[in-house]
Amino acid sequence: MLGENHSLTAEFPEFNELIASLMADDSMFASDTKKYNSLDTEIRKLELRGTPIMDEVMMHMKQERVELKDSLYQRLRQAAH
Repeated sequence: MLGENHSLTAEFPEFNELIASLMADDSMFASDTKKYNSLDTEIRKLELRGTPIMDEVMMHMKQERVELKDSLYQRLRQAAH
């Protein structure tokens, strides 16, 4: 769905407290989360505005978001155990 919120807290609400804790205590996690959320926001803006952008560029942005999300999810799972 176009314009859907894929922020980390929206994707993994069960980890909201852990996300907040890692954001405060793990600078790499915080940096990657900020990058992920920024990328998600940019993708949503482009989708909602119908801003002209090459398909390859949009697909690259979405692929980067997926890779970051996977990495962050793995770190959340490791920290939860």
